[in-house]
Amino acid sequence: MRRRIPHSLTAGTILVAVIVLLAVASWFWLPFPIDDMSGGRLEAPSWHHLFGTDKLGRDLFARSMIGARIALEAGFFASLIGGLVGVTLGLLAGFAQRWWDSIAASLLDSLIAFPTLLVAMLLVAAWSASLTTAIVAIGFAIATVIARVTRLLIKRVLNQDFILASRASGSSWPRIIVLHVLPNIWPTLLVALALQFGLASLSEASLSYLGLGTPPPNASWGSLLQEAQATVTTAPVGAIAPGLLLVALVVGTNLVADGLREYLDPTLRRQS
Repeated sequence: MRRRIPHSLTAGTILVAVIVLLAVASWFWLPFPIDDMSGGRLEAPSWHHLFGTDKLGRDLFARSMIGARIALEAGFFASLIGGLVGVTLGLLAGFAQRWWDSIAASLLDSLIAFPTLLVAMLLVAAWSASLTTAIVAIGFAIATVIARVTRLLIKRVLNQDFILASRASGSSWPRIIVLHVLPNIWPTLLVALALQFGLASLSEASLSYLGLGTPPPNASWGSLLQEAQATVTTAPVGAIAPGLLLVALVVGTNLVADGLREYLDPTLRRQS
């Protein structure tokens, strides 16, 4: 029977697709240059300026489109770094034995106790504030989470009878990893990375809000929220628009992760 696509996966995909559409469009078209100050100060939303203008007369819709691009770049590349580093460390920790296993488990538990945003703030403060620095810092913070998840999954798989049978037949560990371990853990890892994607985008916005993320003239959603803070009572759209877009991306990725978990997990799968 055909597998039913979860409603959460559909809803999440739609929300994320809206953000992706804004980001892709920003590469080819913007209603105004992001540094164009020809508009009036703090104009209300209109057909000419869909989200209004900021205190310098810049079009907020154009700047929000650039913010969508930055959020997706941060989410994708930080998750990619976190996935590559985390899975590698998790594989090493998962195959560790005896006291090496205890050391690896204790180290990962200690690292994961530090909040992702705090680790990113410390790394960005030690280097220079830029989008690249923020992505690398967030990626390494995510890597600790992925490494711990990978280790736990590998330990569970290694206790299965088919692993013992494969070893008894003379298969090498690299062959076992490729043919048995990775195929059994990738669905859960995919869900974990989807969740971390949203967290990475939120962390980048938080760093930009604190002045530790993407520098001007680029417009991260976090920097837009920080700039609109002083005029939130007189021009609330300046804070509402990027805030809603950020919420849509984070909620969308969480829904996608939840839908993927239901779709890929045979114990949660429902058929129609």
